[in-house]
Amino acid sequence: MQTIPIPDFGTLTVATIVCDYNGTLAVDGVLLPGVKEAINKITDIDVHVITADTFGIAEEQLTGCVCQLTIAPQEDQAQWKLKYIKALNPETTVCIGNGRNDRLMLKEAVLGIALLQREGASIDAVLAADIVCTSALHALEYFSNPKRLIATLRS
Repeated sequence: MQTIPIPDFGTLTVATIVCDYNGTLAVDGVLLPGVKEAINKITDIDVHVITADTFGIAEEQLTGCVCQLTIAPQEDQAQWKLKYIKALNPETTVCIGNGRNDRLMLKEAVLGIALLQREGASIDAVLAADIVCTSALHALEYFSNPKRLIATLRS
């Protein structure tokens, strides 16, 4: 667990990070360079990766990555993802995603990070998030270098 005091924002307590896979950590099913290493640098927070595994290679791509992989159903993914983070505790869960099916979890989480990368981002996901990043690496680095998160969120 990581506790990050942020001036004029409050204290952010993070026990879990939930990441979407395709469009967030991967493009066309292939993990983005450096993502595995960035996740493995996060030692005090549990990392979960959730995906419908459209390309069927998420498990292979995440080999050696210290995270929990969960395959989501094809239907009603937005609601399924929301239930997933509610079971973890949204008050200590950060969510990272880019798709319309990520919007509910981004909104419910203690901190939602939308990514605008190669696949693009749903406007619904962007509007539901607290932060928008242009790289999965940048989003994950917040938790190995929390001063960046403080700089982004303080007022």
